[in-house]
Formats: sequence, C-alpha cells, structure tokens
Amino acid sequence: MTGTRQVRPDASSRTTLGKAADENFPVAPFFLPRAWRDDLMAVYGYARLVDDIGDGDLAPGGADARHLGVTPEEAEDRLALLDAFEADLRRVFDGTPRHPLLRALQPTVRRRGLTPEPFLGLIAANRQDQLVRRYETYDDLLAYCELSANPVGRLVLAITGTDTPERIRRSDEICTALQIVEHLQDVAEDLGRDRIYLPAEDLKRFHVTEDDLARPTAGASVRALVAFEAERARGLLHAGLPLVGSVHGRLRLLLAGFTAGGLAALDAVAAAGFDVLPGPPRPTKPNLMRQAGAVLLRARREG
Repeated sequence: MTGTRQVRPDASSRTTLGKAADENFPVAPFFLPRAWRDDLMAVYGYARLVDDIGDGDLAPGGADARHLGVTPEEAEDRLALLDAFEADLRRVFDGTPRHPLLRALQPTVRRRGLTPEPFLGLIAANRQDQLVRRYETYDDLLAYCELSANPVGRLVLAITGTDTPERIRRSDEICTALQIVEHLQDVAEDLGRDRIYLPAEDLKRFHVTEDDLARPTAGASVRALVAFEAERARGLLHAGLPLVGSVHGRLRLLLAGFTAGGLAALDAVAAAGFDVLPGPPRPTKPNLMRQAGAVLLRARREG
C-alpha cells in the first residue's frame, strides 16, 4: 500500500464513522481543508473503534474481530480484541494493517509524521476500563483522562502542525473537561456497564450512594454532586480557552467548536436541573452556535 492510496471502508467501518454525528462537537466540519478533514476522520475512526471495543459496542456480525484475526471464540473477550488491535496498530507504523480503519489511518500517520504514543494511550485507557470500575479520587480520574481523552487533542494539534508545549497543555485541559462532561452525561449508561467515573471521595462528600445513581431521576444530593463536577469541567474549559486564541483561521474555528461543544453540553446539564439519570442531556444547536460565537469573540480579544 502506498501513502496516498484511499481505503474504502467496509460496512462495519461505516457504522463506526457514522457515530461522529452523535458527538457534542463537530469532528471534521466542512470549512476545514479537505486534507485536514480526511486526517481528522481517520483519527476519529481509530478513536471510535477502540472505544467501541472497550465498551462492547462493535457493529454486529463480527467483521471487526475477523479483520483483527481474532477467532469467534475470543470475539467476546475485550482484552483479547484490544491486544489484537494494538498489534494491528503497530503494523500502521511498520507494515500493512489488517483492519480497514487502520489502513485508512496509515496515510495520515505517514503524511503528518505521527508517533504511536497517543494511539497507544487510547488503547491503554480502554484496557483500564476492563480492569478499573471505580475511581477513588479526582486525581485518579485525571490520570485516566490523560489516557482516554488528551491524546485526541494532541493528535489534532499534530495533524495541523501547531503542537507546542503550551498548546498541548491547554489542549489537555480542554480534552479532560470534555471527557468529564461526557461522563456526566452518561452516568446512567456507565452504571449499566458497572462503571462509575464520579470520584468516590466526591460521592462520600455529597452523601451519594451507588443506589442513588441507579434511580430513574436524581435526588438533591446527586444533583449537587453533578453540579459540582460540572463546575470543575467548566473551569477546565475556561482554563484551556487561550488555546483557541493562539491559533488562526480555520483551526481557530475548529477548536472553538470543540470548546463550545463542551460548554453547550454543560449548559444542557444545567438546564436539566443537573438530573442526568433519565438520559444524557444534549446541547441544542442554537446554544452551541451561541457558545461558539462567545469563544471566538474571546479569542479575538486575547489572540
């Protein structure tokens, strides 16, 4: 395979890529240069697939396991799938990968000079999901976000050729915030998978039990806990905002969209009275646009 050959996704890969429409923020919006859009979607396909393996949400039919060389007997073993996925990722850098989404990623890796580390971080996060179901402290949760979220922002900066130590630091703040926001939206869904991403020390502080999180609607203590975690996420988003002002042109629009998506999602959580248990509160398009405008206005003032 050459570095410019286009890989046509199969049905399972199209299912994976189609999940981009459900994210809080635009993954590869139309206003970006075509090369950036292609590269961002290649990275998104990778990140979405590794999360789907970790969550047991692969497309039906077993195509992903077959692509990775995993036997039908092991196809339900998420750790075995993640091991096979890591082996195929390494072929992106020194051979020819088997999975269509990894073959689609290879031109991006070569064109942008990407390194394995951020991709390996995402795999490590999903391995951790199989082994760690609760987080005792906020610092423990931040360490998880360092694996599960921050690599994505670092890849965006690398693809656009704008990665500097200061921008990476700001990007990490935004990405960690976005991960916390997603955890707040998905408290009920995560509990259904026997996972809780609300720090145990905070549950104790607000007198919240796991049974409280399993109720159809949130009581006052759960709402107070969610409001507390939401404020933490909002603080991280505001701390990372200088990243938007440090870049220009279409990249500024993209990063403003990521940040605004998190802020609009937090507004949706607040509008629901911090009751996230009936289902994920989703941002409205008008508020997303309003937040994007506010982020861009601040970026122009500070940039």
